[in-house]
Amino acid sequence: MAKDQQERYRNPDAVLDIWERPSFGQWVGLSIQHLFSMFGSTVLVPILVGLNPGIALFSSGVGTLMYILITKGKIPAYMGSSFSFIVVMQSLMKAAGYPSIAQGTLAVGIVYLIVSVIVGLIGSDWIDKALPPIVVGPIIMVIGLSLASTTASDATLVNGKYSITSFCIAIATLLITVFFNMFLKGFLGLIPILLGIVCGYIIAVFAGVVDFTSVLHAAWFQVPAFQIPGVTYKLTWHIDAILSMAPIAFVTMTEHMGHIMVLNKLTHRNFFKDPGLNHTLAGDGTASIIASLVGGPPITSYGENIGVLAITRVHSVYMLGGAAFFAVVFSFVGKLSALIESIPSPVIGGVSFLLFGVIASSGMRVLVDNHVDFNEKRNLMIAATILVIGIGNASLQFAGLTFSGLSVVTVLGIAMNLILPRHALNE
Repeated sequence: MAKDQQERYRNPDAVLDIWERPSFGQWVGLSIQHLFSMFGSTVLVPILVGLNPGIALFSSGVGTLMYILITKGKIPAYMGSSFSFIVVMQSLMKAAGYPSIAQGTLAVGIVYLIVSVIVGLIGSDWIDKALPPIVVGPIIMVIGLSLASTTASDATLVNGKYSITSFCIAIATLLITVFFNMFLKGFLGLIPILLGIVCGYIIAVFAGVVDFTSVLHAAWFQVPAFQIPGVTYKLTWHIDAILSMAPIAFVTMTEHMGHIMVLNKLTHRNFFKDPGLNHTLAGDGTASIIASLVGGPPITSYGENIGVLAITRVHSVYMLGGAAFFAVVFSFVGKLSALIESIPSPVIGGVSFLLFGVIASSGMRVLVDNHVDFNEKRNLMIAATILVIGIGNASLQFAGLTFSGLSVVTVLGIAMNLILPRHALNE
């Protein structure tokens, strides 16, 4: 924001407004608070997929700094690992390793950039028509519910065999996380997932299921194992990965725009006009492109940090930049990355029970908040198709390519919404 604009308007509800600089002590404390609020979710994605958590931290930090630069320092937002791509990435990781995920992530970033150019030229009304609540809500539900079986396996199986110890660790982790989420206040109330993982980890240590070997051998300072194309792996085209991940970008775009709408209300501004939706999409896409070039997962804006902004009323963009700075610094602490990687699957499974359920519930909330009428056959047909094909992961295999159930229903849901009449002929 230009100096004259700053002088014309200041949000009276903010302790520190977007362009205001805090003292050094405030900057460190509030930046670390933002880092902790997103830390659990950002490192959980690479753990579930099998990527390096240190690289995920690095790419989220650098991606956030680029986002702040592209949006001209006008939007207080943090970019972290996206949960929307977990199912597809897990499948790609097993089939072809990270190189396929990298190309899919790069494609996601390019889709964002293409849409940002289109939005800059013709506006964003067409996106609303292609992705109304009746399409977005069920797709978000699929993202959460399609992970249910994987989460249950993490919570109950060890080497393919049922383990009562693992189940008890998972349930204990779940209940502790729920307790923290319901009853903790202040700063601790912002990090229930991270605290749940820590407590679950401690329980797992006493249960004797944690291996500290990698932590003991890790160096304090360690450059993350970057996955750089042409340097750490041979460049080979993975068209199926590109076609599987790219369509999901349209789903995360809706989440991104939802976050922008919340920030508009919180800061008493209109970021769709200044700096413009095209800039916010370009910033988000650039963050994913950066992640694809170093070994991280796709990046998207985080609601956790918006919650911090709402509670503290500190809207300074310098806080988000500080969180990004510390994320980059922490990514080079080798023992921290090793410690995160040593978290046993029952702990992750226990947290995931809640986390993925909340994602699915968010999809339901989209339908409720927008008063979607399921007495209309059109809405019922679209939602039913998306839910069953997506949750069942009815993937499409064609000409040597594999499209996940989530990719299929994203395209199918958009097509059905555009083709089906508003009302059935027999209604």
